[in-house]
Amino acid sequence: MISVEKTGKTVVDAILAALIELDVDRDNVEIEVIEEGSKGFLGLVGSRLARVRVTVKPSRVDKARAFLERVIELLGVEATVDVEQQGEYTVLQIEGNHLGILIGRRGETLDALQYLTNLAANRDKTDQAERVRVILDAEGYRKRRENTLRNLAYRLAEKVKREKRRAALEPMSPLERRIIHTALQDDESVETYSEGEEPFRRVVIAYKG
Repeated sequence: MISVEKTGKTVVDAILAALIELDVDRDNVEIEVIEEGSKGFLGLVGSRLARVRVTVKPSRVDKARAFLERVIELLGVEATVDVEQQGEYTVLQIEGNHLGILIGRRGETLDALQYLTNLAANRDKTDQAERVRVILDAEGYRKRRENTLRNLAYRLAEKVKREKRRAALEPMSPLERRIIHTALQDDESVETYSEGEEPFRRVVIAYKG
């Protein structure tokens, strides 16, 4: 965490000096008053400056990254976490070797870690507009999975059109279901919709004619 110590004639002056140096608003810092300060005799002899320590509060992205790095450390995996902003999503890219333990079967472990990381980042946020939306990726798994799902969607759509019957996919996360919907949204011969309850909700591809 970033922090500075500043002095001033008053506590307010010291805090203001710290905020200017850190270039942050008061709502985004934690303030510790080290010395209240005093004017001394006749305002001169024995006077002491006020001293404060001002620390920048970690952002929601900082909390997400710190939580994920701690989990990775506890699992004994050697990896680094890089942050990328992709539209409304914050992507935490996990880079390292032998990350299969973090990905799991069909990304199940990665999805679970993503869920927990989002909880850690938004623990004190009840307003949806203030929440950060975190996506985890490891060794480019998400991109490879996206390509696999797109190809699967195209193949099943062709089968649905050929046999004129619907096809139900395996249960998927909301993010993966969205990939299927998006892949087929311009195909006028089929429609897609989701059915079932989480975590067993799945995409259905149906023939429209």
